[in-house]
Amino acid sequence: MKNSRVLIIAILVLSLVIALILGGCSPAETNQLKVVTSTSLIVQIVERVGGDIVDVVNIIPPAQCPGHFDVKPGDIQKLADADLFLLHGWQGEMFSQDLIATANNPDLAVVNINVRVGENTNWMTPPVQQAAVDRIVAALAEVDAENSAAYQQSAAELKAQIEAKEAEIRAKLAKEDLASINVMCSDQLPGFIQWVGLNIIATYGDPESLTPKVVRELVDKGREENVTLIIDNLQSGQDAGVPIAMDIGCQRIILSNFPGGFDNTETWEKAIDLNVELILEAIAQ
Repeated sequence: MKNSRVLIIAILVLSLVIALILGGCSPAETNQLKVVTSTSLIVQIVERVGGDIVDVVNIIPPAQCPGHFDVKPGDIQKLADADLFLLHGWQGEMFSQDLIATANNPDLAVVNINVRVGENTNWMTPPVQQAAVDRIVAALAEVDAENSAAYQQSAAELKAQIEAKEAEIRAKLAKEDLASINVMCSDQLPGFIQWVGLNIIATYGDPESLTPKVVRELVDKGREENVTLIIDNLQSGQDAGVPIAMDIGCQRIILSNFPGGFDNTETWEKAIDLNVELILEAIAQ
């Protein structure tokens, strides 16, 4: 009996020691700003501007169309624990209002990062990317004024990198007579295609909108206008332009509107580099 009591006491002592050790090894509480973003367009900026100051998680996978996203229980918990939710405010993000309400977080700040430069709203273009950095930094500083200077400094460095990338790409594009190349593209891409300099003859919607009649009209117009390239959008239906390209008998490529849509494109620079590379390869054939 005495041995049993000794054994029990030993086990309790050992358990206490283990608990203390594990407790000492557990991560300490941090003062990081907890941010949730709706898309990879926003998260890659927050990560680079916020650095170690922020703890950021994203909701919509980069290869998925925001309009086809289904909320999961884990997404609700992300908002329940967050300080700031950054989203675009696009019609395709209508799920967000229900998500915010279900999270029931009265301390959550919600900011729409809906940017426009002239008529262009495509975040893959350098001017819109720069404007997005400014809007995101303003949102972070509003919630976390203590670190405003750090956000501003990182933003200045990021914008300089965007300017350098734009100059590099412009030099590549200047070698081609892009204005003479007639294309058709997804209606999610005109802002980017126009920035590149290609001549857009027509745009088209997602696969569900491409009835036989619509396809026939696009094919007839493509032949009439000597369209030589069809450009699909990865997120809104990467195969939408297949029947158009096949009937016209021209090249077809797929571009992404979001960093991370393709492998090894987790930053804006890598994503735009691949988009431009795909265009240049196609027009060279």
